[in-house]
Amino acid sequence: MRFLLLAAACVMAAPAFADGVNIRRDVTTVLVPTAGGDVVIERIQDPAHELRGEWARTSRPCPNFCVQPMVPAPGVTPIGELEMLGFLQDPEVIVVDSRVAKDHAGGSIPGAISIPYNEAADRMDELGCEVDFDGFDCSDAKTVALFCNGNWCGQSPTAIRRMIEAGYPADKINYYRGGMHAWRMLGLTVTDGS
Repeated sequence: MRFLLLAAACVMAAPAFADGVNIRRDVTTVLVPTAGGDVVIERIQDPAHELRGEWARTSRPCPNFCVQPMVPAPGVTPIGELEMLGFLQDPEVIVVDSRVAKDHAGGSIPGAISIPYNEAADRMDELGCEVDFDGFDCSDAKTVALFCNGNWCGQSPTAIRRMIEAGYPADKINYYRGGMHAWRMLGLTVTDGS
């Protein structure tokens, strides 16, 4: 009898777990405001979907494609996808795609702005710093989250270290190490160009 009750409870609970490919058990989509209008971020609903092409590659020669540290500089906070989704919804946080412009144009995280890694230390005025005679005054720097192509991509870590050297406070910087590779691997929405 106990077995039948347990089986019946499992069958009744099954639809709660079979509702689709959610972001979290209780979150199916996230609405992100962007300059071009609101964007719904969700996961691809096809459970058989697979990455193909460049994003399916597992090995790239090091250098240049060496595995990056979780924390690229002291004081920087590493984040994952759920934290990134929260930052995308927070108007006080700026999400930065630090890849070269060509890669950003090929598909990015909705709501991210493009500041290529080799320009980041010169464009900190777009992140709340003020230009002054010595470079930048970053006393009102915004909280930022930087990402690039993935665990093997050094563009964000390079941008982060250069920003800190130029005066950006490390405790205002978040690093999404998984980048576009992890974002795509989870089937999350990517801007056009993908």
